Amino acid sequence: MNQVPISFEFFPPNTPVGSEKLKTVVTDLAAVKPEFFSVTYGAGGSTRDKTLSTVKDIAALGFEAAPHLSCVGSTREGIAETLATYRAQGIRRLVALRGDLPSGTATAGEFRYANELVEFIRATQGGDWHIEVAAYPEYHPQQRYARRDLEHFAAKVKAGASSAITQFFFNPEAYFHFLDEVRSLGVDVPIVPGIMPIHNYARIAQFAQRDGIEIPRWVALKMEGFMDDAASIREFGIEVVARLCERLVAGGAPGIHFYTLNQSGLSLEICRRIGAA
Repeated sequence: MNQVPISFEFFPPNTPVGSEKLKTVVTDLAAVKPEFFSVTYGAGGSTRDKTLSTVKDIAALGFEAAPHLSCVGSTREGIAETLATYRAQGIRRLVALRGDLPSGTATAGEFRYANELVEFIRATQGGDWHIEVAAYPEYHPQQRYARRDLEHFAAKVKAGASSAITQFFFNPEAYFHFLDEVRSLGVDVPIVPGIMPIHNYARIAQFAQRDGIEIPRWVALKMEGFMDDAASIREFGIEVVARLCERLVAGGAPGIHFYTLNQSGLSLEICRRIGAA
């Protein structure tokens, strides 16, 4: 397989021990020569300082870091301050998201949708940022109408997004159909599939149910049939995700973005199997 650009996502560790562990994970994953590492941002900016600290740690190791930035529950002044901080750190890549409201919060803040955040970044920062946005091949779980979800995605790109990363999925046809749909709306930016290695099947199944993601029945039945056979679960999970990646790359996917859950082992093994390591 031809070399395909790889990137990895982390969440900010909560403890000094977790921060040190993540540095080791970053160093391990560096063997793949990733394009960048992204770092998530808690609901309403609840992990802002931790996200910045993690981004600094990644940059100090010599790698490009892309912090997530969510707008729900935020003000223009607060977003501008965060962008100024990142600019001072030499950060020029962001993942711009609508995000979720913190529990118990009633107001969405000064931005309602991610396209408004992208417009604000372009209007106040200029064109020297690479702005990633989210895409949903199986549609956003809060959206009732597929067409409206596609139009919202197109609006984010029109606002100035450079590229997109999808929500994780296991059905490659969902990705390719989504591409056909948005291309028909004039969207021409790269759309990188987001891939979730199966670290813990029960946990992944919970994520999938929450976010409206289909796990193929044959995969679910085989996983459940393994019961507590951890070795078989791990091997089958690697096989399923590696085949998915191969299908996506063969179909023209411009890269692969791994949701690592701050672990390196499965992502590295999948990269090795698809010839990206």
